[in-house]
Order: sequence, then structure tokens, then C-alpha cells
Amino acid sequence: MAPAKPHQSAAVAIPVPDKISVSLNVNGVDVQLDLAPWTTLLDALRDRLNLTGTKKGCDHGQCGACTVLVDGRRIVSCLTLAVMKDGSKVTTIEGLAKDGMLHPLQQAFIDHDAFQCGYCTPGQICSAAGLLAEGRAKTADEIRELMSGNICRCGAYPNIVAAIQQVMGHS
Repeated sequence: MAPAKPHQSAAVAIPVPDKISVSLNVNGVDVQLDLAPWTTLLDALRDRLNLTGTKKGCDHGQCGACTVLVDGRRIVSCLTLAVMKDGSKVTTIEGLAKDGMLHPLQQAFIDHDAFQCGYCTPGQICSAAGLLAEGRAKTADEIRELMSGNICRCGAYPNIVAAIQQVMGHS
């Protein structure tokens, strides 16, 4: 049997892709970013725009901590490339309050003590804002089902549902 030849790798230089210009309207402010094509919307918000309210949880789209609103629809920003949302309107937890007044959901979460550690709260509130805009949830069971993509490890679910119901006018 012939001796094995040592592995020789061909040193092929792979060029780094050019950065891509991305225009977003984030919380009412137009921003222009030059990003690597693989930059997630979550990383662009947190690392480039310093909007750290949106949390990085599982980084696999399973926990919902990174939920933001894009053109009014709730999405998990950790699985969304920023370049895919060029020209979009993005609302984070920091953009929900208006003129110094908390968004009704933010106030309802306080009223119902709908958080413990608070880590999931920004994603929960953004998801709930999208849920309300969708208009599909009418009952507590429907709220629970349609919010099931947002995980709270502390177990504040009854209070979260109560807060959403308050804003729906079903308190």
C-alpha cells in the first residue's frame, strides 16, 4: 500500500464581497447603511444604529426576542438580512412611544406587570403591536396561539395576555 500523500490545499483567495448600501426608515428616521451582505437586520439595528432594545436571544428565530415591525408586520430580525429590507420602514421598541407618551402596549405591560426579567419584553411588545394591527386575535386563546413565537422564560404569559387584552379593549 502506498503511503498517503499529505493534504495540499490550493490557496485560492476568495474575494470579500463589496458592502451594499441599504436605505431604511428606522423609527421615523431615514438611515443609509453600508453593510456586508450577510448582516442581519438585528445586527444592523444593534451594532450599527445602537438600538439595543431589540434583543438577541437564540439567534435562530425560535424565541422572538428580536421581533420588530417591518412595514407594520412583525418579523424576527435575526433571520432577516438587512439588504432584504432595503427601503422598508422598521419600528423597534424604541420607536413605539410617541411625543414622550408610552405606546398603549408599553403602558399595559407596566399596568399588568407583564414581565419579570424583561429580556423578552421588547420582542413581546413589538409582536403584540403587530398582532393588534393584524386584527385576527379576538380571544385569549387566539392571543396565546398568535403570540406563541415569543418565548418568556420567566412565565409571565397570563400577564402578557392580560396586557394585550387591555389594549384590545377586553380588560
